[in-house]
Amino acid sequence: MTKLLMVCMGNVCRSPMGQIVTLHLMKKAGLASNIQIDSAGTHAGNGKAPPDPRAKVVLSRRGYTIGKSRSRQVIECDFSRYDLILAMDQANLKDLQRLCPVDQAHKLRLFLEFAKGVDNCDVPDPYYGNIEGFERVLDLCEVGARGLVEHYQTHYGLPQIP
Repeated sequence: MTKLLMVCMGNVCRSPMGQIVTLHLMKKAGLASNIQIDSAGTHAGNGKAPPDPRAKVVLSRRGYTIGKSRSRQVIECDFSRYDLILAMDQANLKDLQRLCPVDQAHKLRLFLEFAKGVDNCDVPDPYYGNIEGFERVLDLCEVGARGLVEHYQTHYGLPQIP
Protein backbone atom coordinates (compact mmCIF):
# COMPACT_ATOMS: atom_id res chain seq x y z
CA MET A 1 0.00 0.00 0.00
CA THR A 2 1.22 3.48 -0.91
CA LYS A 3 0.83 6.16 1.76
CA LEU A 4 0.52 9.84 0.77
CA LEU A 5 0.59 12.88 3.04
CA MET A 6 -0.75 16.24 1.84
CA VAL A 7 0.73 19.23 3.70
CA CYS A 8 -0.18 22.90 3.97
CA MET A 9 0.32 25.37 6.80
CA GLY A 10 -2.67 25.02 9.12
CA ASN A 11 -4.21 21.82 7.74
CA VAL A 12 -7.71 23.34 7.55
CA CYS A 13 -7.93 24.48 3.90
CA ARG A 14 -5.60 23.24 1.17
CA SER A 15 -4.25 19.93 2.42
CA PRO A 16 -7.63 18.54 3.56
CA MET A 17 -9.12 19.65 0.23
CA GLY A 18 -6.29 17.93 -1.64
CA GLN A 19 -6.74 14.82 0.47
CA ILE A 20 -10.50 14.65 -0.12
CA VAL A 21 -10.27 15.26 -3.87
CA THR A 22 -7.38 12.84 -4.37
CA LEU A 23 -9.10 10.09 -2.40
CA HIS A 24 -12.30 10.64 -4.39
CA LEU A 25 -10.48 10.34 -7.72
CA MET A 26 -8.43 7.37 -6.53
CA LYS A 27 -11.70 5.60 -5.62
CA LYS A 28 -13.17 6.49 -9.01
CA ALA A 29 -10.09 5.02 -10.70
CA GLY A 30 -10.22 1.83 -8.64
CA LEU A 31 -7.01 2.65 -6.77
CA ALA A 32 -8.40 3.32 -3.29
CA SER A 33 -7.54 -0.12 -1.93
CA ASN A 34 -3.88 0.46 -2.85
CA ILE A 35 -3.49 3.92 -1.38
CA GLN A 36 -3.85 5.69 1.95
CA ILE A 37 -4.06 9.49 2.02
CA ASP A 38 -3.75 11.77 5.04
CA SER A 39 -3.11 15.47 5.58
CA ALA A 40 -1.19 17.58 8.08
CA GLY A 41 0.11 21.09 8.56
CA THR A 42 3.55 22.52 9.16
CA HIS A 43 2.07 25.00 11.65
CA ALA A 44 -1.19 23.31 12.66
CA GLY A 45 -2.16 23.93 16.23
CA ASN A 46 -3.02 21.29 18.78
CA GLY A 47 -6.74 22.17 18.58
CA LYS A 48 -7.57 19.47 16.01
CA ALA A 49 -9.77 21.87 14.06
CA PRO A 50 -12.16 20.65 11.36
CA PRO A 51 -11.72 21.86 7.78
CA ASP A 52 -12.57 25.52 7.20
CA PRO A 53 -16.34 25.99 6.66
CA ARG A 54 -15.66 27.62 3.27
CA ALA A 55 -13.71 24.53 2.19
CA LYS A 56 -16.64 22.37 3.24
CA VAL A 57 -19.04 24.52 1.22
CA VAL A 58 -17.08 24.34 -2.04
CA LEU A 59 -16.35 20.63 -1.63
CA SER A 60 -20.01 19.87 -0.94
CA ARG A 61 -21.15 21.91 -3.96
CA ARG A 62 -19.07 19.64 -6.19
CA GLY A 63 -20.24 16.43 -4.56
CA TYR A 64 -17.22 15.50 -2.44
CA THR A 65 -17.66 13.63 0.84
CA ILE A 66 -15.94 15.59 3.58
CA GLY A 67 -15.78 13.09 6.43
CA LYS A 68 -14.61 13.92 9.92
CA SER A 69 -11.02 15.00 9.36
CA ARG A 70 -9.27 17.10 11.98
CA SER A 71 -6.13 19.20 11.66
CA ARG A 72 -2.84 17.96 12.97
CA GLN A 73 0.77 19.02 12.79
CA VAL A 74 3.45 17.18 10.86
CA ILE A 75 5.47 15.05 13.26
CA GLU A 76 8.87 13.42 12.87
CA CYS A 77 7.59 9.88 12.28
CA ASP A 78 5.53 11.12 9.29
CA PHE A 79 8.72 11.24 7.24
CA SER A 80 9.27 7.50 7.63
CA ARG A 81 5.57 6.54 7.69
CA TYR A 82 4.62 8.06 4.31
CA ASP A 83 5.92 7.16 0.86
CA LEU A 84 5.24 10.57 -0.67
CA ILE A 85 4.80 13.89 1.14
CA LEU A 86 3.21 16.57 -1.01
CA ALA A 87 3.48 20.22 -0.02
CA MET A 88 0.87 22.67 -1.26
CA ASP A 89 3.42 25.44 -1.83
CA GLN A 90 7.12 26.31 -1.81
CA ALA A 91 7.01 27.77 1.72
CA ASN A 92 5.64 24.56 3.20
CA LEU A 93 8.05 22.49 1.11
CA LYS A 94 10.94 24.48 2.62
CA ASP A 95 9.55 23.91 6.12
CA LEU A 96 9.30 20.19 5.40
CA GLN A 97 12.85 20.11 4.03
CA ARG A 98 14.08 21.76 7.21
CA LEU A 99 12.27 19.19 9.41
CA CYS A 100 12.88 16.09 7.29
CA PRO A 101 15.70 13.63 8.00
CA VAL A 102 18.18 13.60 5.11
CA ASP A 103 17.50 9.95 4.27
CA GLN A 104 13.78 10.71 3.77
CA ALA A 105 14.13 13.94 1.74
CA HIS A 106 13.51 12.11 -1.56
CA LYS A 107 9.83 11.78 -0.53
CA LEU A 108 9.18 15.54 -0.53
CA ARG A 109 7.50 17.12 -3.56
CA LEU A 110 4.98 19.76 -4.51
CA PHE A 111 1.42 18.53 -5.08
CA LEU A 112 1.05 20.50 -8.31
CA GLU A 113 4.18 18.94 -9.82
CA PHE A 114 1.74 16.26 -10.94
CA ALA A 115 -0.70 18.75 -12.49
CA LYS A 116 -0.82 19.21 -16.23
CA GLY A 117 -1.17 22.69 -17.68
CA VAL A 118 -0.42 24.56 -14.45
CA ASP A 119 2.26 27.24 -14.68
CA ASN A 120 2.79 27.80 -10.95
CA CYS A 121 3.26 24.82 -8.62
CA ASP A 122 1.92 26.69 -5.57
CA VAL A 123 -1.64 26.21 -4.36
CA PRO A 124 -2.43 29.67 -2.91
CA ASP A 125 -3.61 29.88 0.69
CA PRO A 126 -7.28 30.99 0.62
CA TYR A 127 -7.63 31.39 4.40
CA TYR A 128 -7.76 35.20 4.52
CA GLY A 129 -9.81 35.53 1.35
CA ASN A 130 -13.33 34.87 0.17
CA ILE A 131 -15.17 31.81 -1.12
CA GLU A 132 -13.84 32.40 -4.65
CA GLY A 133 -10.33 31.71 -3.34
CA PHE A 134 -11.53 28.34 -2.08
CA GLU A 135 -13.10 27.62 -5.47
CA ARG A 136 -9.72 28.34 -7.12
CA VAL A 137 -7.96 26.04 -4.64
CA LEU A 138 -10.47 23.31 -5.38
CA ASP A 139 -9.88 23.75 -9.13
CA LEU A 140 -6.14 23.31 -8.54
CA CYS A 141 -6.67 20.33 -6.25
CA GLU A 142 -8.73 18.64 -8.95
CA VAL A 143 -6.01 19.18 -11.55
CA GLY A 144 -3.28 18.05 -9.15
CA ALA A 145 -5.25 14.99 -8.04
CA ARG A 146 -5.97 13.97 -11.65
CA GLY A 147 -2.26 14.21 -12.40
CA LEU A 148 -1.43 12.17 -9.31
CA VAL A 149 -3.96 9.49 -10.28
CA GLU A 150 -2.52 9.37 -13.81
CA HIS A 151 0.97 9.05 -12.31
CA TYR A 152 -0.10 5.99 -10.31
CA GLN A 153 -1.99 4.51 -13.25
CA THR A 154 1.11 4.84 -15.42
CA HIS A 155 3.35 3.26 -12.80
CA TYR A 156 0.97 0.41 -12.03
CA GLY A 157 -0.70 -0.08 -15.44
CA LEU A 158 -4.19 0.65 -14.14
CA PRO A 159 -7.12 1.95 -16.23
CA GLN A 160 -7.58 5.67 -16.80
CA ILE A 161 -10.28 7.75 -15.09
CA PRO A 162 -13.44 7.81 -17.23
